[in-house]
Amino acid sequence: MNGIAMYASMQADETDVLVREHASLVKRIAYHLLSRLPPSVQVDDLIQAGMVGLLEAVQHYDPSQGASFETYAGIRIRGSMLDELRRYDWTPRSVHRKAREVAEAIRAIEAKTGRDARDAEVAEHLGMPLSEYHLILQDAMSCRIFSIEELLEAGDSVLDGCTDMRAAPFDRLSQSGFAKSLADAISGLPERERLVVSLYYEEELNLREIGEVLGVSESRVCQIQSQAMMRLRARMHDWLDDGADSVNPRKRRTTRKG
Repeated sequence: MNGIAMYASMQADETDVLVREHASLVKRIAYHLLSRLPPSVQVDDLIQAGMVGLLEAVQHYDPSQGASFETYAGIRIRGSMLDELRRYDWTPRSVHRKAREVAEAIRAIEAKTGRDARDAEVAEHLGMPLSEYHLILQDAMSCRIFSIEELLEAGDSVLDGCTDMRAAPFDRLSQSGFAKSLADAISGLPERERLVVSLYYEEELNLREIGEVLGVSESRVCQIQSQAMMRLRARMHDWLDDGADSVNPRKRRTTRKG
């Protein structure tokens, strides 16, 4: 065996070892995401997409950048799963359009008043009854693939746009200001919205359990969470629509329909 063939064989062996060692990471991420998806999504599809992300991580990982392989692979695996889900987006275009209109209304009201936009104000801005606005919130939450995860995905993609920098990946994310901006936006949510986000993402309670804690219906929790996500999207507008897009070709490739 000549030197080139031997080197190629060694590289293949190292790849196989990393893939075998981290296959359980793919399954763990897949089942975690599955808990937030409609029943129509199959875990096998997520795992298959995640394995593609794992292979990409093996090919592109650079230990000199400072992040552990597991950390780097986790970002690639989750991103690959999100990309796969977006290719089969089941959400009607009208839902996407209305969700954008709500986020824009919230941003306009808060820019004008300097405080949190209220349900009634958003409904009035959109020229619709409050009941119709609440239905939009519920439809948006039931159809969206992710919420906080989508915002974090935009943060992950900042890493892809900064490959020429020598700092470690998470240092680059911190330097970009995205992580701090998102943390500030979450901490600045109205108290009930912040509580729902905390119970859902940190305590991992489902909507029914959160409703029992708050003493409201599951549908009302869904509305509160949806409004929190739209408020976050409105407050992260500069990152999501300007800054991230300008440095991130991967984000542009995976933009949703509608």
